[in-house]
Amino acid sequence: MSTRLSFLGAARNITGSRYLVETDESKLLVDCGLYQERALQKRNWEPFVVDPRTIDAVLLTHGHLDHCGLLPKLARDGFKGDIYCTAPTAEIAPIVLLDAAHIQMEDVKFKAKRHRREGRKGPRPLEPLYTTDDAVSAVRRLKPVSYDESVEVAPGIEAVFCDAGHILGSSMIRLSVTNAAGKRRIIFSGDVGRLDRPILNDPTHLSEADYVVTESTYGDRLHDKRIDIQAALSEVINSTHKRGGKIIVPSFAIERAQEVLYRLNLLFEAGEIPKLPVFLDSPMAIKVTQVFRRHREAYDEDMRRLLHEGSSPFSFDGLTYTSSTEDSKQINSVKGSAIIIAGAGMCNGGRIKHHLFHNISRPESTILFVGYQATGTLGRLIVDGKPEVRILGKPHKVRARVAQAHGFSGHADRDELLGWLRTLESSPRHVFVTHGGENVSQKYAALVTKKTGWPASAPVFRETAELD
Repeated sequence: MSTRLSFLGAARNITGSRYLVETDESKLLVDCGLYQERALQKRNWEPFVVDPRTIDAVLLTHGHLDHCGLLPKLARDGFKGDIYCTAPTAEIAPIVLLDAAHIQMEDVKFKAKRHRREGRKGPRPLEPLYTTDDAVSAVRRLKPVSYDESVEVAPGIEAVFCDAGHILGSSMIRLSVTNAAGKRRIIFSGDVGRLDRPILNDPTHLSEADYVVTESTYGDRLHDKRIDIQAALSEVINSTHKRGGKIIVPSFAIERAQEVLYRLNLLFEAGEIPKLPVFLDSPMAIKVTQVFRRHREAYDEDMRRLLHEGSSPFSFDGLTYTSSTEDSKQINSVKGSAIIIAGAGMCNGGRIKHHLFHNISRPESTILFVGYQATGTLGRLIVDGKPEVRILGKPHKVRARVAQAHGFSGHADRDELLGWLRTLESSPRHVFVTHGGENVSQKYAALVTKKTGWPASAPVFRETAELD
């Protein structure tokens, strides 16, 4: 009798997190994420390696699409088990999955029109990867558990979810697998957060493991600890206010938008920026913010102290949530300076395009980026200094100031990841390095062995390891 661990995603690449744990009695998945790298997206359409009907449970580390985004396909193909996750994740994941299903269905409609117009066919059947009905089916299987609670998730397998400090509800998962060969303890890091981040607790220190599966997204670099985010925000807002312009902030809906609100509230309270109107103009970010408001148990001490003092980053004076399209359009009629936070974070869709349309050619306004801009996105073109960009089908001169506030990353860097690993009090038998670019994962695995003496490797796609 043995325990097997197969790497079905995020193996020498960043997205598509999915790990299969098998014993002679049980099968379960840790994460079931969507591949987002263009070159690997075809894997999303491939049949699952094992029949979804034979999988006992799924354990979900958190609600980002690259960790949960294939759950609707799994449910559609026959999965009938429970999906275990923390309570905040059980509220965030449905928002993410229903939005993803809607986008895919709309994308199919758009492509169908284009293909008819162009008289051609695409490489795949013109159908969505999954529908909103599939997403609803998956969401119904979500089963919330508390942090640090031991739960039997399949015969012979117990799981404990521990705070990862990455986004609200994010988890590291500690599995205890018992069979005739004894007990094996396996830690899945999920995405490891950083120390002293706003709102959230620091990542949990875990003391014992026989095997560790760790992410390595930033395993080859260090964050600049000298960056003063508050000072950067203050400078941009004050200088733009003097010019009478608007501050346009493209932002991701989960964690980033909420951290921006947190930091703006601190600046308002300290009198370091004027009391400008702030608009959170993203239906998804608004829904996620409501989840934040409902889960105070997940806050760190600083956040709890702010609330005790009557200062909430989610309900301060001047903050307006604009859910409807009509309310969003009205923002453009606001006179003078205002701060507008809208999605998508890389400007590749959503309401941010409309605000760019109205402001990118205004020298008095500022486009303030608070996140990474992938190659080929509108956001990347703007950051790279393109003098003219197309927005909503029309060319626009980039005359607004373009600024970046660095330091918002929610991923631990190389030394922070090593620091987390070193909290183990005994040597694991093996460390599996995943969730990073191919060179990054291999480089970080070699570094782990060099610094700790522990065996470490970066598994390839569909590799299986015997854990006995």
